[in-house]
Amino acid sequence: MTNRRVEFRALHHNGRPLLLPNAWDHASAAALAARGHRAVGTTSLGVAATAGLPDGTGATAAETLALARRLARLPVLLSVDVEAGFSDDPAAVAEYVAELAGHGVVGINLEDGRADGTLADPACTADKVAAVKAAVPDLFVNARTDTWWLGVDDPLPQTLARARAYRAAGADGIFVPGTVDLATLRVLTQRIDAPLNALYQPGGPGLDDLGRAGVARVSTGSLLFRVALAAALATADGVRADEVRDHGVRDHGVRADGVRAGGLAVLDGLPSYAEVQGLVPADGD
Repeated sequence: MTNRRVEFRALHHNGRPLLLPNAWDHASAAALAARGHRAVGTTSLGVAATAGLPDGTGATAAETLALARRLARLPVLLSVDVEAGFSDDPAAVAEYVAELAGHGVVGINLEDGRADGTLADPACTADKVAAVKAAVPDLFVNARTDTWWLGVDDPLPQTLARARAYRAAGADGIFVPGTVDLATLRVLTQRIDAPLNALYQPGGPGLDDLGRAGVARVSTGSLLFRVALAAALATADGVRADEVRDHGVRDHGVRADGVRAGGLAVLDGLPSYAEVQGLVPADGD
């Protein structure tokens, strides 16, 4: 397990940003692993929506743990989104993350955004980070600050102050979703002494540009889940309109950001029944 955690850490210092796609169930994670992704994260929105629960409210601790157990056998390095740790008690957060680590998880995302749209006290988040690192020292803790995500006024000073506090508590990386402005990212990477994680935004900079700005890791967040949902809806609409052909859906009309664009695009590489079946272990476990 130590070697897997060392490998995951090394992927953040590889000269090009680590693309970390975010899965929401066994099939999506297994398919991403089969496509060659060495590391996969989870998306809290996808996990919550799949379970019929709200995201960001601490409601999916059991579902997140169950998913980690299911993904443990995949040939992939797994990082899990634990929202704000599913508790305000640092000891409880550490105990929960230690259980995840026991199932083979090599990293977590731990955020400071609250369900009510405010930011947690940075000292509270820092205490959670410190407790997790004390419990599982070699686990990669990606501390997420939602200063840009929540649209706070003048986010840069707050972001830097929170990043310093989380790094002092032992965070291994800093995640700042909500901005892909390259000039801003350059400032962040220059002034934060840890690998910086950015959230990919359709229409925004690609991996090469983000890498030149110093970004070490790029996550897809809930994008893959939302695009899959939009494609399912568009395909169903195509069936209703009798527009689906044997060669696939002609134009599913979903832009990269998951917004319906009208019409039905070819779903190139549509997995067959047998291919999806093959993603499941032979013993069904």
